[in-house]
Amino acid sequence: MRSSSLQHQGPSTNAVLYWIGRLWLTLTGWKVEGDVPPLQHAIIIAAPHTSNWDLPHMLAVSWVLRWRISWMGKHTLFRGMGGRFLRAMGGVPVDRRAAGGVVASAARRLQSDAPPLILAVAPSGTRSRRDHWKSGFYWIAKTAECPIIMSYLDYGQRRVGIGPLLTPSGDLVADMDKVRAFYKDMDGRNSAKVSAIVLREELDAGQ
Repeated sequence: MRSSSLQHQGPSTNAVLYWIGRLWLTLTGWKVEGDVPPLQHAIIIAAPHTSNWDLPHMLAVSWVLRWRISWMGKHTLFRGMGGRFLRAMGGVPVDRRAAGGVVASAARRLQSDAPPLILAVAPSGTRSRRDHWKSGFYWIAKTAECPIIMSYLDYGQRRVGIGPLLTPSGDLVADMDKVRAFYKDMDGRNSAKVSAIVLREELDAGQ
């Protein structure tokens, strides 16, 4: 298991969470792979996403790596004491009514003059099988000019970790071909619910 010492310069978590995450991963039999990239701002793909168990596994590995990962939630959820708890757990409020919608709102938070932010997005958008991924993660990264980190939860081999970086080139199909190649052998907890790794824009272009 990884050392509790801080080994990166990105947004970090405390040592108490390290031990909680380590205990969780030890009890559930998961191994951690990959290293935290030297980034202050990035989008991280959370896939495959087919179960409620995906979130605690993702949080546990981020705590073991001492790496603070954030996620988006509707702004109305962040009111009062409950909102403080969600923020403490990495929640980032997003107002879908803002100019440009979620993509613009999230991209603004990832600009270089903002506080460090590693924003996790589950492109399937649901735990049920879909015929495509939502493309928000791609356009947020493209707009903010930040890289995409391909992280994974591979239930077939009980491994969770950090894969390669992808810098959006604007060639959507070519970029997604790299994503598909990386995730093609990854197994979700419920394999029948794994969504097809293709964006709506790709499906529309093929019609």
